[in-house]
Amino acid sequence: MVTVLNVSTSRARALPALLCCTILAGLPVAAAAQTAPARTPQTTPRQATGAQATRAPATSAQTAPEAAPAASQQGGTIKTLRVEGTQRIEPETALSYTKLRQGQAYTNESLDQAIKDLYASDLFADVSISGASTGDIVIRVRENPIINRVILEGNKRLKEDKITKEIRLKPRQIFTRSAVRADVARIVELYRRQGRFAASVDPKMVNLDQNRVDVVFEISEGPKSKVRQINILGNEKFDDGELRAQMATKESRFFRLLSSNTSYDQDRLAYDQQKLRQFYLTQGYADFRVTSAVAELTPDRKDFIITYVVEEGPRYKFGDVTVDSDIRDFDGKQLAKTLPIKAGDWYNAKAVEDTVENLSQTTGLFGYAFTDVAPEFNRDREALTMSINFHIGQAQRTYVERVEITGNTQTQDKVIRREVRLAEGDAFNSFQVKRSQDRINSLGYFQDKFEIKQEAGSSPDRVVLNANVEEKSTGELQLSAGYSSLERFIIQANITQRNFRGRGQELRAGVNYSSYSKSVELGFTEPYLFDRNVAVGVDVFRRDYNSFGFNGNDRRTTYGQVSTGFQVRAGVPLTEYLQLAGRYGLSYDEVTLDEGTFFTNGQCDVLKAGSYLCSALGNRFTSSIGYSLIYDSLNSRLRPTAGQRVSFSQDFAGLGGDVKYIRTRVEGAKYKGLGSGFVASLTAEGGYIHSLEGARADGNDRIRINDRFYLGMPQFRGFDIRGVGPRVLRTPYTLDSSGRQILQTDRSQITDDALGGRAYYLAKLELELPLGSGARELGLRPSIYAQVGSLFGLKRPPLTANFPTTVINGQTVVQPLPLTNASGQPIYTYTLADGSTVPTICAAGIPGAGGTCNGVVGNTPVLRANPFLEQFLGDSPRPRVTVGVGVNWNSPFGPLRIDLAKALLTQPGDDPKLITFNVGTQF
Repeated sequence: MVTVLNVSTSRARALPALLCCTILAGLPVAAAAQTAPARTPQTTPRQATGAQATRAPATSAQTAPEAAPAASQQGGTIKTLRVEGTQRIEPETALSYTKLRQGQAYTNESLDQAIKDLYASDLFADVSISGASTGDIVIRVRENPIINRVILEGNKRLKEDKITKEIRLKPRQIFTRSAVRADVARIVELYRRQGRFAASVDPKMVNLDQNRVDVVFEISEGPKSKVRQINILGNEKFDDGELRAQMATKESRFFRLLSSNTSYDQDRLAYDQQKLRQFYLTQGYADFRVTSAVAELTPDRKDFIITYVVEEGPRYKFGDVTVDSDIRDFDGKQLAKTLPIKAGDWYNAKAVEDTVENLSQTTGLFGYAFTDVAPEFNRDREALTMSINFHIGQAQRTYVERVEITGNTQTQDKVIRREVRLAEGDAFNSFQVKRSQDRINSLGYFQDKFEIKQEAGSSPDRVVLNANVEEKSTGELQLSAGYSSLERFIIQANITQRNFRGRGQELRAGVNYSSYSKSVELGFTEPYLFDRNVAVGVDVFRRDYNSFGFNGNDRRTTYGQVSTGFQVRAGVPLTEYLQLAGRYGLSYDEVTLDEGTFFTNGQCDVLKAGSYLCSALGNRFTSSIGYSLIYDSLNSRLRPTAGQRVSFSQDFAGLGGDVKYIRTRVEGAKYKGLGSGFVASLTAEGGYIHSLEGARADGNDRIRINDRFYLGMPQFRGFDIRGVGPRVLRTPYTLDSSGRQILQTDRSQITDDALGGRAYYLAKLELELPLGSGARELGLRPSIYAQVGSLFGLKRPPLTANFPTTVINGQTVVQPLPLTNASGQPIYTYTLADGSTVPTICAAGIPGAGGTCNGVVGNTPVLRANPFLEQFLGDSPRPRVTVGVGVNWNSPFGPLRIDLAKALLTQPGDDPKLITFNVGTQF
């Protein structure tokens, strides 16, 4: 049976000290030094798990008694002195906490003090002294128990490891009431930091054998305290809503269900006051201040009401803006002309900070690492102007004493050091420090927000650059499997190591398999060959791809392409931002069509496949050499927020092989941070491929179908895969309810073959939107965008709509084409008596002995093709325009993007798509 005494938290915190002293009427006065034994509290039976024990409030044991009142007798000499009741503690150890010693004098006061000292040691739960009348002093003690376990119950919102590292009580320590009370306060404080101000903790003690206890903290977490209302008093120039928008704390509303900023946080309260001040200072209110900020808990202890009282003050403008330099290399008057703030502009504290930063960077460009730029303010309260003089203090030109690389355990020192644009002995340059920082961040080997710190060197003209990196995992292993009605089983396995052996090398391998796509790829890149700034790489691949279209709701393969080959790459920097890259590739391409679907009499049937597909059949070698000229000033290659990138590429096929062409592409991108987490980007690209061979005899385009450009999802959002550009649509004829022949209008019933184009252009304007810290940690990055592009330039292929027509009841009817033999005679199917069929050239019956057809029953003609209308559409340079919103998510399954895009401007034949979903693999 387990005995438990339930004590509320408030009572447990305020248990009064129990007086334990002996007052015996009629006994000798010396007995007044003795204390009464501890009183056992009333308990209530309760069942518990484990061994039989007593669970009682952990703070309900008796407290140290007050000393007994002094008696008239002053004591005597201690004849004998012993300690009784100790178990783990040696008697001598217990005596060491008192001043009592055998042979020394004692008084009632000294005995009382001994009791207090023993209680103060926190080793004993009960202490009493007897023998004061005879001098034979006996100290009887009951030791505090040893903690067996510390158990947390009821904690769901806070994990156990977060609580246990904050509390002091641990197993095998001595149990004390003060430690329990302190730990209760710590746990409550933890929950308050989480915004749970209604949380309570009820400590319990479970008595075990051998003077051991289990300490149980029963936690009632309560609801998270929300911010019900934010009141602002004293604001006249800006309304409450505009000021609330500047704060991190938000009012609890249903549309902020997933936001963490609606919870009350005392630290955030101070942060919001600073945000209010920053906002007013950027609007010219230099005298603004928050006079009070009060957070009141509602009576139900569920929500908070926050009230700010503000004083806005008058609005100021900039007065005279000057620069005063103690460094001879700088002319203050010339610098003042370049400043972005001018007299007469509204005062803006952020502009002042930016000016200080810009001046510091300017001096840093000339080698002054530790320049002190101090703005000196002169406020005119009558004219409401703020004059500022930026004083550039005296500084010495500094040089790099050394570059220290720390924190790298996997990455070799040279991999980081070769990205640093400054070496020991170089003149300091703040621009080169920033550039070095960007290049190291672009490696992708280290955690974000890496910075190179500038520290004082051994002398005033020396600076130490400290690159303290924090490595992150650079290996990626992605395995995925799935099933769909179209692809059947889908298996993907990709492994990438972007920092192989810590040398900065990239090694990758990938396998993809489905019913319509199979590929194996291997790649290796060495960014610094023989420790020189020359990058080399090689890729080996085999890709088996089946192009497809839809016939009705059934997906059908159009042509199959198997490519096997390799590519060798090399690149060298021409300047800091300009690079030249070259490559050579050799591939063997096999383009096939399904003979059972598209062939007739062993030949590709243009009526079934189209001349544009029949002309693509064959096996060819492609031997190409190419180059790229790249200008890249992006601050990060992984997630840029500033800078630009422009590339010009050309590939020449015809260095041997079976095909000859020249392909040219131009790409450009510019990124700019707009502040507050907003990033704007403008990207554009275009290309053209030109054949170096003569025209084809069959009238089709000389550029093969698999060498052309294609446009659609995912690069052109708002359109389906290959949904833009030249294509051939085959629209079948169907019969309506009255038996009239009409063209099918349902796009899903139309055969759609995308042919690609020789030329294309595509541009995109995108704005990346900031999210809260929680969403950023999940890797969510939403954006809005607009795109414009087109694909065109293909030679019109010969079409095969040569169906016979006839007029029935005034309607022109398109007739099916019958299958014919080599002599051009139609082929029919004759049904035998047993139900089997045989082919024949007789329209009725079968040929007789003389070779003539006998019979009156008509035979069924074998059709070569049902009637359809064939159209060539989409070959237009006119722009297609889409707008949309998308979300990038760096999910555990790989990079994922979801887009909702609307095509505003299309051309006939285009295939728009409102929602697109794309999962890619990072390489």
